[in-house]
Amino acid sequence: MLGTDGALPEGPAKRRAVERMFDRVAPDYDRVNRVISLGRDRAWRARTVESLSLGRGARVLDLACGTGDLTRDAARTGYVPVGIDISAGMLHAATASAPLVRGDAAVLPFTSSSLDGVVCGFALRNFVALPTVFAEVGRVLRSGGRFAALDAAVPANPVLRAGNAVWFRGAVPVIGRLLAHDADAYRYLPKSTAYLPEPIALLASLTDAGFIDVARATMMGGSVQLLTGTRA
Repeated sequence: MLGTDGALPEGPAKRRAVERMFDRVAPDYDRVNRVISLGRDRAWRARTVESLSLGRGARVLDLACGTGDLTRDAARTGYVPVGIDISAGMLHAATASAPLVRGDAAVLPFTSSSLDGVVCGFALRNFVALPTVFAEVGRVLRSGGRFAALDAAVPANPVLRAGNAVWFRGAVPVIGRLLAHDADAYRYLPKSTAYLPEPIALLASLTDAGFIDVARATMMGGSVQLLTGTRA
């Protein structure tokens, strides 16, 4: 997954590497996530769905749905969800009852203005080109539609940042090796936060894609971020 020099893959090589990696880790992905997040990932996902603030029956896309955690949360909230993911392995491991589609976030197979909301959980850093994905999300959302994206972050506080590095770059690969037998994937995942732009640039990219009321909230001492926006 990482280059021989520890470098992160870029461009088409990144797309292929990410797809293969998630195919491999799919069977143990949810279990490892619970451990890595200290059991907090369920609450973060619930907050993500809640932040859409849409009415019952709203059509919501779970972008890069993986095993369908956010898809299930959306259904429990009363939304009508559909999920999409590039990894066949993750879709095979999914337990959501909603329709799940294999596809690329950069070329969404939905008509323009056909959705009320889009959620995305811990996947922004895995996309090859965020501006392209944001533009696609903006295209498929109706005017007034909502976008909520949950992802990892690096704490601004130096002490918390040091603790974050110890846990995610030190402990997480060990956990991945023990529980998923794939230390390589869990070395990549903490390092992949480096793909994400700085918060100001990230929010500006959403604005450039046609979103208003863009906002960013952090959780777990700044190690997790929630981005939200409304389609203009």
